[in-house]
Amino acid sequence: MEKNQNKAKIIFHIDLNAFFCAVAEIYNPALRNTAFAIGRENSNYGVISTCSYEARKYKIHSGMSLKEAFSLLPNLNIVSLPYEKYVYYHNKFIDFLKEYTSLIEVASIDEAYLDMTEASKQRHPLVLAKEMQTRLLKELKLSSSIGIAPTLYLAKMGSDYKKPLGITVIRKREAKEILSSLPVKDIHGIGKKTYPLLMEKGINTIGDFYNTNNKDKILEVMSLEYYTEILDKLNGNSRNYIDLDRNSVSESISTMKTFDRRLNSEDEILYELRLLAKDIHKRLVKENYLAKTVSITLRDINFKTVTRSKSLEYSDDFYYLFDIATDLFLDNYNGSYLRLIGIGFGNLIKNDELEEDYNLFSNLDNKEKTAKISSLIEDFKNRFGSYALFFGKDSKNLTTSSTSKLGVEAPEVMDTLFTKVKS
Repeated sequence: MEKNQNKAKIIFHIDLNAFFCAVAEIYNPALRNTAFAIGRENSNYGVISTCSYEARKYKIHSGMSLKEAFSLLPNLNIVSLPYEKYVYYHNKFIDFLKEYTSLIEVASIDEAYLDMTEASKQRHPLVLAKEMQTRLLKELKLSSSIGIAPTLYLAKMGSDYKKPLGITVIRKREAKEILSSLPVKDIHGIGKKTYPLLMEKGINTIGDFYNTNNKDKILEVMSLEYYTEILDKLNGNSRNYIDLDRNSVSESISTMKTFDRRLNSEDEILYELRLLAKDIHKRLVKENYLAKTVSITLRDINFKTVTRSKSLEYSDDFYYLFDIATDLFLDNYNGSYLRLIGIGFGNLIKNDELEEDYNLFSNLDNKEKTAKISSLIEDFKNRFGSYALFFGKDSKNLTTSSTSKLGVEAPEVMDTLFTKVKS
């Protein structure tokens, strides 16, 4: 699929409002206009997954403990449904969207991006959005908010702008004016651990984030790369094409695990993710497959599910594949409590079907790979020092300043490394 960043697009982001509560009301209409929450029934333990708008009037919110929620509203109704019922309405939602366009990128169980550029040539995008919103409510009994923008990011910001039943248009030239008054926590992509730190620095609104005079303060909280990326997105300089394959991996093997306890420690999540990866890697090697795509799935206690994937070179090397999974996790985890994690290897091909080398060590068996890597690392450390080479996320510490202390600039270090590998 052509990925033209220059051509103007009309992107919709449709977010189903209080989706889990809406589905619960479909199965039990008596819940409508009442204060209730999704959680574990007949228990004072656990947390609120999400709650109705009526319950929110009592300051009850997702992530709150049931004990605290009952202290605010002793007669709060707690509802629990099998997850399959939510999936059923998710599928009905996606089938509905397909009536308008085939260019759909599923973001999670209750939200999706649509390229409505062609459809908007026949009918005004606001007319389309209002029709879709009305039909979703009437036909599926699902309330929605819709953002319309030239990029996926601004469309997402638009759908979050007004809930429930909001329709917000954000043109690139108007983005700063529209978004500036919003609290900094409303920046999509800013994690729950990051925005409080920004507020401590006096960055309270998105307008404060836009203000370049605050750049030094912001860089005390986040990296220059992260800051620049978010600022570009807020200015409308980001992806405007739909990735049909983002949440689908063909010919894949995968596994998931649901946890009784809540996980929010990065180390613990990566440990569990590694165990799952080891499990499916055994099958990958046993069936003589190479994988080109790695995907991860993260589902939080509010049942919000994020699936991300990345494709690089074909490989069956566990460390190579898990490094990709680690990067996907670190790039997409926002610090929320998780109840399910998953990992998959996709775009598989039989080892003997690939005609060319698929990575640096593709012609070596596992023992030879290990010996080759170990020899290379020892030689490299002997030449440049024992702290000159790092693995995984620690490799980000290999900077020009750190390597120059060893008497060699970073580019020279890397050139030397890859020259040695090729030899």
